[in-house]
Amino acid sequence: MDRRVKLKNICFFCFFLFYSASSVTATDASARSSTRKESPFTAKASLIRYWNKHISNHLPKPAFLLSKASPLSAVDAAVFTKLAAQKALSSQLPAFCSAANLFCLFEDSTSEAVAKHYQQADSNFALYTNKNFANYGAAPLGGADLFKNYSSAGANFATGSFTRYSRSSTGHSEDFTHYANDANVASPNFTSYASGSTGGSGDFTSYAPRVNVPNLRFTSYDSSSNNHKLTFTSYVPDTNSGNEAFSSYSKNGNGVPVDFTSYGDTSNVIGSTFTGYGELGNAANDSFKAYSSDANNPTNNFRSYGVGGNDGLDSFSSYRDRANAGTDTFQSYGKNSNSEKTNFVNYGKSFNEGIDTFKEYGKGSMGAEVGFKIYGVNNTFKDYVQRGVTFAGYTNSSSTEEDGATKVSGNSVNRWVEPGKFFREHMLKKGTVMKMPDIRDKMPGRSFLPRAISSRLPFSSHQLSELKEVFHAGDSTTLERVLVNALAECERDPSQGETKRCVGSIEDMIDFAVSVLGNNVVVRTTENVVGSREDVMIGEVKRINGGKVTKSVSCHQSLYPSLLYYCHSVPKVRVYMADILDVGSKIKINHGVAICHVDTSAWSPGHGAFVALGSSPGHIEVCHWIFENDMTWATAD
Repeated sequence: MDRRVKLKNICFFCFFLFYSASSVTATDASARSSTRKESPFTAKASLIRYWNKHISNHLPKPAFLLSKASPLSAVDAAVFTKLAAQKALSSQLPAFCSAANLFCLFEDSTSEAVAKHYQQADSNFALYTNKNFANYGAAPLGGADLFKNYSSAGANFATGSFTRYSRSSTGHSEDFTHYANDANVASPNFTSYASGSTGGSGDFTSYAPRVNVPNLRFTSYDSSSNNHKLTFTSYVPDTNSGNEAFSSYSKNGNGVPVDFTSYGDTSNVIGSTFTGYGELGNAANDSFKAYSSDANNPTNNFRSYGVGGNDGLDSFSSYRDRANAGTDTFQSYGKNSNSEKTNFVNYGKSFNEGIDTFKEYGKGSMGAEVGFKIYGVNNTFKDYVQRGVTFAGYTNSSSTEEDGATKVSGNSVNRWVEPGKFFREHMLKKGTVMKMPDIRDKMPGRSFLPRAISSRLPFSSHQLSELKEVFHAGDSTTLERVLVNALAECERDPSQGETKRCVGSIEDMIDFAVSVLGNNVVVRTTENVVGSREDVMIGEVKRINGGKVTKSVSCHQSLYPSLLYYCHSVPKVRVYMADILDVGSKIKINHGVAICHVDTSAWSPGHGAFVALGSSPGHIEVCHWIFENDMTWATAD
């Protein structure tokens, strides 16, 4: 009996030791895991300490802002900080972009080669994206290639190289339908596309609609071709801040008809450059219908267009119609051409006056015929050919309606301003039904860099070459354009009464907000994007700071490899928070933050708010919602 008791006691003791050891091991593992999660050396932990030191209140920290902190581990942050200090970050750029959650464009390597040799069979590319079609379809006889929903809808970076595509083809057709829909950055390259081709056609329908930053290049497209018809229908509509370059397009072509219909319609700050377009062409037939109509400040540059051409016919119909401002430059257009016919019908009837410059237009030409019918205001003609020019219904700044010309009026309705984007303050009351604009963030997902890294990177126009080297941005690439645009926005002079700063870290943003508003601050944004582009009902409304006229700091994203915000102080505003309800069910679907600018006297007369609301600077207040991932800082209540 005693022996059995002793044996039981020994077994129980062994079991106790094993269980205790297992528990301790599990507890230690849990503790180590917890320690790893809450490491004081991470960027987020450092940010929280900075927040506590510089912001005096103890309100809950904004999760939406903290989520944008750098995801770099302590080890990675130390490694990349050292590389940045040594100006050697570019040597590890792919790893850096991946670990830091950056938006990097490796344009030379992201495209996958599909075919670099002769392809004879018809092809159907549906839901295809980011491929390299170099020398694809060279010298085919007949047939057709269909690119439908190419660069699938909503793609972040849509690219495609169509270099020497369909070159020397005969009777071959290409159809690009719904190309790069809703992409963030589109950068296709059509170099020497269809050069030397005979017959056939290229049809671009709904090409790159609603793209954030289109950068489209057509170099030597259709050069030396014979009657290869090109049609651009609904080309880059509703895009934002893009650029299209047509260089030596249809050069030496014979009877190449080109039709641009609804090109750049309702786009925002679109730029097009036609250099050497149709140069030395024979019997060219180009039609621009509703080109840049309803757009905001479009810029089009026709340089050496149709130079040396023979018997060409160009038609500009409803060109830049109802656009807001805009600038067109025709330099050496049709110079030294023979029997060139150009017709401008309802050209440049912009909502706010644009600027059109014709320099050496038709100089040295023979038998040219140019007609301007219902032409807009603010036009400069330098060295303009004097013979064969007719003006009908030409509008200048002091003219009234005549010959059917419609005088530009501030009461016009301009469709490029999205409904609901701007509204009056009295609409922020319970029960109001109003249109919510599209408040969705269309920028690529990115994170902030730790200040220790961002402060060591070049960031100025004078350092552009070094900045391009860091991010592997080649000349004339999309990424170079992204960098240049960001620098230009950050370096522009502040407007009257504005204090501004671009911030590349949350610490920088805190510093700027505190410098303007003091230490007792709070930051807010709209809760989600539900209700975008729909009618919504306003629910309970709260006036921030008791509805007093105050100042705030608003921060808006800029497109850049890492998160970059353009922050500026906004004087004389009222800030509101409002529940947003479904109109039918009255159920809360969102919680919006709106800001109302009480003093608009320093705003431009052409500002979209006045276009939408029908007034002028200083006469009305203007309100708008804070969009997804934008934010506004104010003094805490």
